[in-house]
Amino acid sequence: MSPLLEVQGLDAYYGRVKALDGVTFSLAAGGITTILGANGAGKTTTLRAISRMVRTEGQIRFAGEPIETCSTEEVVRRGVAHAPEGRGTFAQLTVEENLRLGAWGRRDRAGLEQEFARVFGYFPALQVRRKQQAGTLSGGEQQMLAVARALMLRPRLLLMDEPSLGLAPLIVQEIFRILRAVNAETGVAILLVEQNAALALDLADHVFLMETGRVVMEGPSGLLRRDDSIRKAYLGY
Repeated sequence: MSPLLEVQGLDAYYGRVKALDGVTFSLAAGGITTILGANGAGKTTTLRAISRMVRTEGQIRFAGEPIETCSTEEVVRRGVAHAPEGRGTFAQLTVEENLRLGAWGRRDRAGLEQEFARVFGYFPALQVRRKQQAGTLSGGEQQMLAVARALMLRPRLLLMDEPSLGLAPLIVQEIFRILRAVNAETGVAILLVEQNAALALDLADHVFLMETGRVVMEGPSGLLRRDDSIRKAYLGY
């Protein structure tokens, strides 16, 4: 079976600064993959490059088609949803309005009410606050809204950037439980950037380790978790 996402020789730039250097990896359909590494390793930039938010050189193929020359809007239409670091909710809009914005790139607009029901099934707290301004939600609720908004696209690939950032441990556990359920029930592939390595390894089935803009190691999460030298050198525990 062909990979869902293929990245080959990818460089990325912020102005003249090179943030990614020859990054190469592939991602299977339906799996959960995490990218781990220290701050500044290039993890967030990798997600931004896939979403076409930074200048890049190299190849990116999604579902067999090249996307490295696509706009961000076209990448979204093809089924790639991005829940960015910092949540990115529209604070002055209601929960429902945020979710409707998440669905704008769908080719099929007919089933939106069913999509609301599905998403609220995962996040019942958001249904209670459907008419509430997003900026008045708690941090955990805003992160749930960011995930729910991405799911409204019915994506084939969900890019998640630091979903645990600034949240209480119990809220983080609930969000990761929901991500696992969404993956199992819908088959959406997840590419996760997460500073909490232990949490990410528990969720993911495959891992890429990044260092200074390069992928330096990859493998099944269970294998890397059991290797003491890798854990101490790269994972920080």
